[in-house]
Amino acid sequence: MSHVMMPIDNFFRSAARWPDRIAVEINDGADQRKITYGNLAKSVNALANALQTIDPSPQSRVGICAYNSFEHLLGWLATYAAGKIWVPLNPRNGRDELDRIIDLTTPSIVIFDADCDEKFGAVTGHLLAGKNSETAARANSHMAALLAANAGKMPRRHLADSDDLQAIKFTGGSSGVPKGVMQTYRVFNSCIASMIAAFGFDAEDRHLLAAPMTHGANTMILPIFAVGGTQLFMGQPSPAAILDAIETMQATTIFVPPTLCYMMLEDDRINDIDLSSLRHFIIGGATIRPDVVARAMPIFNHAMETCFGQTEVPQIAICMRSKDWQDPANHASTGRGTCMTDIGIMDANGTLLPAGEEGELVLAGDLVMKGYYKMPEKTSETIIDGWLHTGDIGYIDDRGFVFIKDRIRDVVVTGGFNVYPNDVEAVLGQHPDVVECVVFGLADDKWGEAVHAAVELSKQASIDEAGLIAFVKSRLDSVKAPKRIYITESLPRSPVGKVLRREAKLVFADH
Repeated sequence: MSHVMMPIDNFFRSAARWPDRIAVEINDGADQRKITYGNLAKSVNALANALQTIDPSPQSRVGICAYNSFEHLLGWLATYAAGKIWVPLNPRNGRDELDRIIDLTTPSIVIFDADCDEKFGAVTGHLLAGKNSETAARANSHMAALLAANAGKMPRRHLADSDDLQAIKFTGGSSGVPKGVMQTYRVFNSCIASMIAAFGFDAEDRHLLAAPMTHGANTMILPIFAVGGTQLFMGQPSPAAILDAIETMQATTIFVPPTLCYMMLEDDRINDIDLSSLRHFIIGGATIRPDVVARAMPIFNHAMETCFGQTEVPQIAICMRSKDWQDPANHASTGRGTCMTDIGIMDANGTLLPAGEEGELVLAGDLVMKGYYKMPEKTSETIIDGWLHTGDIGYIDDRGFVFIKDRIRDVVVTGGFNVYPNDVEAVLGQHPDVVECVVFGLADDKWGEAVHAAVELSKQASIDEAGLIAFVKSRLDSVKAPKRIYITESLPRSPVGKVLRREAKLVFADH
């Protein structure tokens, strides 16, 4: 054990340097607040001391079940400052899944906002209510009271190693049973440094928390605190409300999944809202269609960027800056490897391939997880000779730009030909009536598998299934064109809004 730089130290360093700078702005109905770095640091220390009083053990686990709120942020920072392990409990997940995560990780404390009181079942740990805590019926303690009782107190600093855990984050489960990813101090420090280096964040950055704090938006918080920037909290984050918040709060930085971007582009006022404050409109969580990059870039102040990672290698293994994404040759790319991560393409035998050759994307470096919680076999299947196998197929061109084609298991083999769903989605999505689409393979007596698709259409759409199939055939080899296209009002999505290909496959298999 030794004294290691902890991720939370990036925040405390800024609080010491700029105590009067605004760390957080809240614009949520009647809740209109500005909180300085100095005052936030005092609250974080007070709450961290309270957490250590409830459970003095270092490296014990704290679950946090909340939507985006200031209390969520405060609980999260205090968990880090107390030397404890964060277990995010996304309230958009089903109760059964959250109960399974709680049962597996056995948090000694669960912090929750009142509107999440019914999101999880009975727990053995201490229940600490955050936002609107007075209405949280089963709370053991309330955040406001703990802050008052611990004002001026400092948490104890525990000796730690860089490979000690900072978080256990569960994967979305799109490939089966969700797995608990063990992220260490090393991983978080690497993520913070890589974010600052890749995006060039500075003290003028104003980060609007729109996507869930349990996921991608969370990874932006400490990098922006590290450079003296500001976190912005809004009310319920509908696409229209996010557009308004960017304008009224002068947001420079926001992280959104592609789905949210598509919905924002459908807003009737998209060309009238002032988005000129944007410097980093970061797309993440899934790939965005290349045609949307070209169309949306001028709308979002030429600030569109993207980054690639997995829960196992959080967020920023690969990054595309806006200046590089202006080039149409890069519209289908995710960018280039970041400063602390090695990237490669491997064949099925584990041999690294030269530029331009297709294979599995593999990653190595300090951003890679420690392993899966209580799943050593899964860990050894995923990390081989130091390389984390992503399950994504793609190639790296001779300039170092990464092009991810698809998940290996999602490739459709039809009549002996490999068809990448992303390639078909990129064409289908170019039709002006298509808002979002998903392509998948279904069993077929003649072809083995056949290409199928499902689409959400715009409000003004007049196209039908035959017209959409003809549109794709006019632009792609007919073997890649869907045999069927299902028009639906709502594609299946994950709790964070990502369209689920395998769920769509199940839903439309019976049509």
